[in-house]
Amino acid sequence: MSARETAVFGGGCFWCTEAVLKQLKGVVDVTPGYAGGHPPAGGEHPIYGQVSSGKTGHAEVVKIEFDPNVISYRDLLTVFFASHDPTTPDRQGADVGSQYRSMILTTSDEQRQQAEDFIQEINTSDMEGEEVVTEVKPFDKFYEAEEEHKDFYDKNKYTGYSLFVINPKLKKVREKFKDLIKEKL
Repeated sequence: MSARETAVFGGGCFWCTEAVLKQLKGVVDVTPGYAGGHPPAGGEHPIYGQVSSGKTGHAEVVKIEFDPNVISYRDLLTVFFASHDPTTPDRQGADVGSQYRSMILTTSDEQRQQAEDFIQEINTSDMEGEEVVTEVKPFDKFYEAEEEHKDFYDKNKYTGYSLFVINPKLKKVREKFKDLIKEKL
């Protein structure tokens, strides 16, 4: 059995981020959830309505289990940054609020360094573009999302959100990163 690593990314709505990253070779599992905020009062598990209010400080994130022998953390970063707008604070398209912020929660010093270096590369590569505002901080606690949020795209391919928001992202990633896409989706 090969070694697995964990990455945690927030790129706006976790439905989009989950669908994009699930299609990559070497990605074993993608779980939507909440992280990056303050612990809930009484230690309870935050729920979608609480996180959506913006009062918990949590963002919608995905926890990615991947095989680093098949896909590198840098490749995950490349697809993550290409699939959302990392220059808009607390916003992805029509989704507005701190729960939709761009975020990387690192599980090691190596991941932190790679994420910071990657952001620096982006910021210095195009002086005309907006600066990346993606938050990078150590991973602390992950709260798994409710069942209806898991595999959302697979279960809801013909909803308006899937057709008009998720599908264009999937198409863009599949065209731009053909060599990273699983053969059978």
